Amino acid sequence: MHYLWKRTLLMTGATLLSSGMAYAQTPDLSDPPEIEGGVVGDHGSVTIRMGLGLAETSPQYISSQYFADILDQRSEGRISVNIFPNSQLGDDVQMMEMLQTGTLDMTYPSSSPATGYVEELSVFDLPFLLPTREAAIEAMRSDAAQEMLDAFDGTGIKALAFAENGFRQLSNSAREVASPEDVAGLDVRGLSVRTMENPVHLAIWQALGANPTPMAFGELFSAMEQGVVDGQENPWSTILTSNFYEVQDYGSETRHVYTPFIKMISQRTWDRLDPEYQELVQEAALQAADYEIQLSAEYDDWARDQLEERGMQITRLNDEQIAAFQEAVQPVYDEWAPRIGEDLVAEFQRLAGSTAAQ
Repeated sequence: MHYLWKRTLLMTGATLLSSGMAYAQTPDLSDPPEIEGGVVGDHGSVTIRMGLGLAETSPQYISSQYFADILDQRSEGRISVNIFPNSQLGDDVQMMEMLQTGTLDMTYPSSSPATGYVEELSVFDLPFLLPTREAAIEAMRSDAAQEMLDAFDGTGIKALAFAENGFRQLSNSAREVASPEDVAGLDVRGLSVRTMENPVHLAIWQALGANPTPMAFGELFSAMEQGVVDGQENPWSTILTSNFYEVQDYGSETRHVYTPFIKMISQRTWDRLDPEYQELVQEAALQAADYEIQLSAEYDDWARDQLEERGMQITRLNDEQIAAFQEAVQPVYDEWAPRIGEDLVAEFQRLAGSTAAQ
């Protein structure tokens, strides 16, 4: 198989070292699975442009290189993928709009900004609904989740597969947060927290007494550096690979929301592909998604420890503290569960319960 992704990661590390950036390490990640399956027929040459939000060291990027390798090897080089990381082509919302117009072939957004296309995706944004990675994987591989992917039909976007963004954690530059009262501030002002452009996320932080501020991810670092917002919430791996520790002193392991990624392709691009190429792209998307979930799991605790080594004070919340956050955000369920669908919420709760019982 090809090992393009490994060469790229090594080159990225060298570039970061030479540019003086602090982050130049990666954990001991699993090798990608061997590429299986025969070579597809010759249906012409295709170049796919894929835009990503995260950095070259992220599981999102590394798994996308694996996706590219699968297509390259099984098409004997006839299908190539050019990857543009670091929000070079825009934020998640902008890149999804580019898919609709056919000006971009693929992207890999979080599910949260995609709720404007499929409202049922908001179930993933409900706080503390999926308590473990096992429950989240069970939910992402369920029939209900597949129905959400299918619901993109007619939007100009074809959704191929769920993968892992991960459990979202709070970071900020103002103070340690171990309780909802710390978010609200009590005798001081509530934290200003950047959120994705998603109404459920806004409701979560409003319930906690914060001042939520929707903002594109590409604008976030400078906004925190300049004090426009106090903090943000993302998985530890994103906080690390985006160098947020340079402008954030405090982290709290809240695990308040589990967010998937969705690998997407423009419907216009999809329709131009020969059916055999379509089948290959779908298979590669699912295989790369499984690999991304594995990488994300390997990255998560390691990234938290690396953040501590770089000076971030991280508070690990115990069960009692988590319960206080859960109680504080109950109004979010009261408002949003009926809008999302009580049956869908109950199904996800059932999936979470079944994994807990295993």
